[in-house]
Order: sequence, then C-alpha cells, then structure tokens
Amino acid sequence: MTKPLKVLIVEDSANDAELIAFELRQHGYQPTYERVATAADMLAALARQIWEVVISDYIIPDFGGKAALEICQLHGLDIPFICVSGIIDEGGAVEMIRAGAHDFVSKLHLSQLGATVERELQAAQRRAELRQEHYNKAHLAAIVENSSDAIIGINLEGGVLSWNRGAEMIYGYAAGEMIGQPIDRIMPPHLPGELAGILERIRRGERIEGYETLRVRKDRQVIPISLTVSPIKDRAGQITGTSSIARDITELKQKERALQAALAEREQLVSVLQEALNHVKTLQGLLPICAFCHKIRNGEGKWERLESYITSHTEADFTHGFCPECGEKHYGVQRPSEP
Repeated sequence: MTKPLKVLIVEDSANDAELIAFELRQHGYQPTYERVATAADMLAALARQIWEVVISDYIIPDFGGKAALEICQLHGLDIPFICVSGIIDEGGAVEMIRAGAHDFVSKLHLSQLGATVERELQAAQRRAELRQEHYNKAHLAAIVENSSDAIIGINLEGGVLSWNRGAEMIYGYAAGEMIGQPIDRIMPPHLPGELAGILERIRRGERIEGYETLRVRKDRQVIPISLTVSPIKDRAGQITGTSSIARDITELKQKERALQAALAEREQLVSVLQEALNHVKTLQGLLPICAFCHKIRNGEGKWERLESYITSHTEADFTHGFCPECGEKHYGVQRPSEP
C-alpha cells in the first residue's frame, strides 16, 4: 500500500528531482512533488500549500541547501529537511546538520533516501505529539491556576504538593505557606479521622465526589465546602497521590437556611390558617323560620329555637338581655330619651 507524500524538492536538475521521486516510490511512497531552484520559487511554493518534507540539493547556482534551510526555519516549519548532494564532503554535511538539517544523503547512495525520509517523518510526528502534549499540559495548568475553586495536589501521606490561586482565595494561605505542609492544617479539630478515611478510599482507587464537609481558613473561620477527590496515577498506573477540588458553599448554605426558614414560616402560617378553618362554621342557603315564634326548621325537619340553631351551627353563643322596647313593655323600664 502506497503512502501519499507531499515533497518540496529544491533542485536545479529536473532529472535529479525525478530520480528522488523514483527512490521514494521504491520505498512505498506516492510522492506529489514540486521542484524549485530559487528562493522566490521556494517562498511561492511554501505559500501555496503545506509540505510534509523538504529535500534539497546542497549546491544550486545562486541558491542551495543553506539558504533553503534558512527559509524553512524563518517560516517556523518543523518538517524533515534532508540535504542531498553528490559533491558535499563530510565537513559540509556536519555543518548542515548543525545548522538544523535533519539528515544528509549522498546522491551516490540515494537508495537510502526512502528509509531516511521515513525515519525523519516519524521523528517529526513524535515532536508534534510532544508539542501538543506540552500545550495540553500548559493549557490545563493555566485552567487550574486561574480556577476560582481550590485545586490542591496531595501525596498519600497528606502532604501538599500543589496549591492554586483558588486555594489561596478560599483558605487564605499563600502557596508558599502550604506546599510541603500537611493538609490537615486546614481541617477542623473535631474531624480527626476524616483525612485518613479519604486517603484510604483513594488508595483503593475510589473517587469521592460532591462530599460536603468543613475546613478552617487561615483566619480560623470555619467554612463549608463541597469536595471532589480523585486519585493521581503515574505512568505505571500506580496511585501516587490525590487531586482535590473544593468549592466554598458558604453562600449556598446561607440561601438554604433562608429557604428552610421561609418554608417553616409558611408551614406555620398554613397550620394556623387550617386550625382557624377547622373552627369556622358558616350558615348559608335558605333558612325556614316561623314568622310568629321565630323557630327554625333544622335539617331533620324539626323546629328548634333560633338560639339553639345558631349555637349548633356557628361558633357564636348567646347571652340574654332585653332591648329598650321590651324592657318598657314587660318590665316598665323607662326608655332613655333620644338625644
């Protein structure tokens, strides 16, 4: 199976350029190449597309391998640059390698070109992977350092290995005050076994997530936190420490308490209203009442006194007296004169 390969050939001889392409085909490549012989042509070729490898003759009239290598370096290209020549001596080859060329192949042994290109392509791939890994680590480090959460690295003995800016803000200790110190410096005295329990779970490979507990700031203020702890493993898969992420949930707890108080107050109000409703009795609808004796016919069809009916159907009670008219009529009590 042939492997596609984009090759920029710096060469003044078309025959030599085709011979280079032939050797690459012999090694299993399917090269797409462009031949350039001047600096201007090379700059134009680099602007047109991305190349995977540059193969350059050492000596070209008014140009050559050194100038071609400098152009690649000025463009920041990290692709294989392989110098070929039929007349370069050992000193010239060493000079090119020191200048940054990745390898040298004599035109007298051009059959070695395919293997050289393959080796340098693999090396370029490794360099790209290392750059990406370095970028990923730097990116992750920037995220960790600038997080508002406390992100702390701890060894299996409880010693602090790393302490980010979020930890400084939450706990009040600078990184220099905590790195190398035991993490129990920020743990409340009334939780003596908590750290040992967490580390034991980490040694078993467990991950602790959303664990709510308490920590002590530098100013001795005790704060509630939500804690996530994960094991850290080395390349061999052995657990070497922990990474903990803590979030200050003081404000959240205050809101929870306020909500609970509001709910309790609401429940109490509902209870009071329900109690009141349980004692309320109302009269509604048509009440059959005698026009002469004023007795009321109840739900059973019996006639009862007005006072008795109202007392049994409401929370009202009666106390008896007499109005001015009845007092004058029945008891001879003189009504007071109108003002």
